[in-house]
Amino acid sequence: MSYEILPLSEKTGVEVKGVDLSSPIDDDTRARLNQAFVDGSVLVMRGQSLGPAQLRNAVLNFGEIFEQQNTKFAMPECPQIHYLSNQDRYPDGKRYIPGAGYHTDHSNAVEPPKATVLCAVELPDSGGDTQYVDMRAAYDGLSEETKKRIANLKGTHVYQSKHSARKLIGLTPEAQAKIPEAVHHPIVRTHPESGRKSLYLNPIRIESIQGMPEGEGLPLLNELLAHATQEKYQYRHKWQPGDMVMWDNRCLLHKANGDYDHDQTRYLYRVMLKGDVPF
Repeated sequence: MSYEILPLSEKTGVEVKGVDLSSPIDDDTRARLNQAFVDGSVLVMRGQSLGPAQLRNAVLNFGEIFEQQNTKFAMPECPQIHYLSNQDRYPDGKRYIPGAGYHTDHSNAVEPPKATVLCAVELPDSGGDTQYVDMRAAYDGLSEETKKRIANLKGTHVYQSKHSARKLIGLTPEAQAKIPEAVHHPIVRTHPESGRKSLYLNPIRIESIQGMPEGEGLPLLNELLAHATQEKYQYRHKWQPGDMVMWDNRCLLHKANGDYDHDQTRYLYRVMLKGDVPF
């Protein structure tokens, strides 16, 4: 198989051209793609044409599938694959923009997913980019004093933080019963494969810093988020038809932009891969 792996930015993201994931790939290609993912954190596979079942089979090259918390968006013919659509609405009729606001997926799980995969099915003519923040580089850019201050802190993650500006779609009672009320994860996380340290924040899910008064913890979280989301730490992905994009939830934040004509459909498949307990 002849293919290329090219950098997308100085710090984050690699683009893969020439690999067709609708068919099995050999062991060497699988190993190279997995290493490229660990190194680049965002793996962009161009030119894929995958239905839900094909996407499920394709992502098994990178790990086991993580059970998503909200079953509302599951594909009936392949429930492990969900969809994201700008045509969905909240119960009050307001349009739901999936992925709005910086976050990392399902950090309220005991073992949050290591990766999220999106596959573009239908895109607006322009806009709808996804922005990624390299939390490894953001951690490296902190002062030594701040690194010492946050070294042993843990964030308390819930399904939806009372401080979150983004409202999530509510869970069914059955789904709610499957997830913990709260979990505690380190603010500074070590990547289990690369060994690199990164900030582990999620303004949609973090309710507080364990053992710290709210008046002290929230300003610190806001300060860290403002530092991390500087443009110099970002890669902005402009979607193309056939893109399959996989990113590393262990060391990135991401957000979807709603800056497009909402009379046009933005529709993608989504699946997540199992991770481990953050440390």
